[in-house]
Amino acid sequence: MTTLDTLRARLDKVGQSHILAGWNRLDAASQSRLAGQIDAMNVDEWPSLVEKYVKSKPSLDLPADVKPAPYYPHAGGTYDAAKYKAIGEQLFKGGKVAAFVVAGGQGSRLGYEGPKGCYPATTLTDKPLFQVFAEQLLAARARFGRDIPWSIMTSPLNHAETTAFFEDRRYFGLGRENVTFFPQGVMPSFDLTTGKVLMSAPGEIATNPDGHGGSITALHKSGTLAALRARGIEHLSYFQVDNPHVKVCDPLFVGLHASAPDSSGEMSSKMVAKAAWDERVGVFCLVNGKLDVIEYSDLPQALGRATNPDGSLKFNAGSIAIHMLGVAFLERLATDPAFALPFHRAEKKIPCVDPATGAPITPAANNGVKLERFIFDALARAKASIVLETDRVEEFAPIKNATGADSVESCKKLQTLRAARWLACCGVTVPMTPSGEPDCIIEMSH
Repeated sequence: MTTLDTLRARLDKVGQSHILAGWNRLDAASQSRLAGQIDAMNVDEWPSLVEKYVKSKPSLDLPADVKPAPYYPHAGGTYDAAKYKAIGEQLFKGGKVAAFVVAGGQGSRLGYEGPKGCYPATTLTDKPLFQVFAEQLLAARARFGRDIPWSIMTSPLNHAETTAFFEDRRYFGLGRENVTFFPQGVMPSFDLTTGKVLMSAPGEIATNPDGHGGSITALHKSGTLAALRARGIEHLSYFQVDNPHVKVCDPLFVGLHASAPDSSGEMSSKMVAKAAWDERVGVFCLVNGKLDVIEYSDLPQALGRATNPDGSLKFNAGSIAIHMLGVAFLERLATDPAFALPFHRAEKKIPCVDPATGAPITPAANNGVKLERFIFDALARAKASIVLETDRVEEFAPIKNATGADSVESCKKLQTLRAARWLACCGVTVPMTPSGEPDCIIEMSH
């Protein structure tokens, strides 16, 4: 364990010595845990973070040159889809593609105590989300004749439970050697007024996950990126654990990402046409000629409402957090400070304790700042990026809420609707209601 004198010197240097105020009241185990917390963090960057994100609020100055992003349409016609699909298939067969899911969340908003990836999500058999994705990887292995490695980013909160879940289910038949787990990084939470690091309990720094953009650093620090490179992997299929409709292995998307003339093969994205101008999804835009995502709350209403002559939205390319990422690009983002992603600031009510006395503090108003990174900010670092449109029913049925939009209920309806489509394509007659919805419940596996 790092000595107390060393810890004090490091914290004195950055003006955060209060973290050790209650050291002498801690038992040996608690002292060790606190020392480990400090050692795991980049303490030296705290002063610059406090200055930039806590004591001041970075403002979003939207450039004048913001245009709708171009994209490859789902219906095809403007490009040779068969050609790019064939290229993608060869990359899978050559062992060049791996899957990567961000799975650090808990299912508490759904009334489920456990990792969100363990949530029983399907319509009839209650398969967990992790199994839905595993079955896609098994189907792809059968189709392409190659194991497809799967990297799973957990969180410190659910890492042990997630790994135990996979162990108990024998990795769903994928093979332990093909599934890698690593925890997401965390950031200290800062006092909104002073910039001091908050303490969640005596001897424990208040932390928050560093965002899905932190997955890039976690991939690198865990050694996962190097291990994938050693296996010959060149591209990662990135998705989030709450969307059971994602196509984990999509040859068309992989082929476009790797070989389209307007793609650098560094980062590509999928989009769906927005359901309405005020749908709460980020929007792909061209900002000064570069592809970027503007959060729905940051896009001026005049732009958000703007329409084409046919009445469709001009800014209609909704981001659904599905990307292809080049391994070499990820390595550069993780190791070159010039390519590091920016932090985003959020003011929150953060329960904490007085570091000197250990007395609990329950704030009545926002008292802290949490910092996180967003994966889509990497788009601005890529040389050239492309966007592929996908069908909303086919690939976007997120489970974020217990009821209402993007809920368990809405997801299960979409699962049945998608399965009904698939069956209809095979000539199966599916009973339908007068309003055109399936008059049944269907579950289909890949």
